[in-house]
Amino acid sequence: MNEQATTAPAVGQAPDEPGEASVTGTARVPEPDRMRALGARLATVLGPGDLVVLAGPLGAGKTTLVQGIGEGLGVRGPITSPTFVIARVHPSLRGGPDLVHADAYRLGSRLEVDDLDLDADLDHSVTVVEWGEGLVENLAPGYLLVSIDRPGGAGSGAGDGGAGSGAGDGGAGDGAPAEPRVVRVAGFGDRWLAAAGALRAALADQALADRALADRG
Repeated sequence: MNEQATTAPAVGQAPDEPGEASVTGTARVPEPDRMRALGARLATVLGPGDLVVLAGPLGAGKTTLVQGIGEGLGVRGPITSPTFVIARVHPSLRGGPDLVHADAYRLGSRLEVDDLDLDADLDHSVTVVEWGEGLVENLAPGYLLVSIDRPGGAGSGAGDGGAGSGAGDGGAGDGAPAEPRVVRVAGFGDRWLAAAGALRAALADQALADRALADRG
């Protein structure tokens, strides 16, 4: 990305209320390792030009999910929350798309997002933005919204933060028990209408793998 930010025109239109999703799905994630596995599974359906918007409370596991996406894409790590530097580019180690990992936690408007010049990297990268809901959807004609919820409540069982985490989203803290998460995925636009079957298959495969691990445990 450019060191000096420039304001770029919006690629698409981000309505105040998004239209109907082209595809939806839900996954129940029992622990952080399985959140990384889900990220790696989602990476199999992601490609250059894709925009992923992550939503969820502090410590929900957004950065953990991105770590899995990075592993699945085969990019250079480590992947930590980019809050203090706003965005990091993780180059591919195997000739695939780079991963642009951004954090909109401290941004207050779409104009501030435009100043990051994220769309300069969008065509050849997978761009994942934490805390981006309502701010970054206009960067691409379609996007994948991933919302992570804690059924047990925002204050129970998991710690925020970790090394370099900034706003804090590492999942369970040291000594804290793993707390299940519910991950809801919604794809918007023609891109995800075309990829609906692949996305549903990825979520189904993840559910089967989780069930097999639970049975062995």
